[in-house]
Amino acid sequence: MTAESKSMSLIVTKGTLDWGYPPFILATTAAAMGLNVTMFFTFYGLSLLLKDFKPQISTLGNTAMKLPMGGMHMALPNMVSAIPGVDAAASMMMRNLIKKKGVASLEELREAAIDSDVRLIACQMTMDLFEYSIDDMIEGPEIGGAATYIECATQCDINLFI
Repeated sequence: MTAESKSMSLIVTKGTLDWGYPPFILATTAAAMGLNVTMFFTFYGLSLLLKDFKPQISTLGNTAMKLPMGGMHMALPNMVSAIPGVDAAASMMMRNLIKKKGVASLEELREAAIDSDVRLIACQMTMDLFEYSIDDMIEGPEIGGAATYIECATQCDINLFI
């Protein structure tokens, strides 16, 4: 089987800054390798398709998060996460680090996915649940439900849940 005939689907369930990267990086990489890729955005992952897009990091319970500071890798204790503004500050630090290291932004990765003909499906049930309309979304996604995703997934070679 050649790469051109292979396909991959991803279920995207998280919409934070740090959790937005893995599905878009995997999707755009697979598309660049010739795979047909579908991304199904549901629950909090749906926020990655919003026009008004300002993802943040949640430091609470994220014990693996260690940002480089002063030559070390600093972790935030959970107690610090309760202080107002900590998530915003950590998000700003992460955005600065992403820019400094030349990593594409999530907005750029979304555009790359669209430009690479990645099929984006916004979950209809989630849109109804959180009271979003297609007008709230970027251009490109189609609306579908679990059956739309399952129909796609049963035909795919690779299925990922992120």
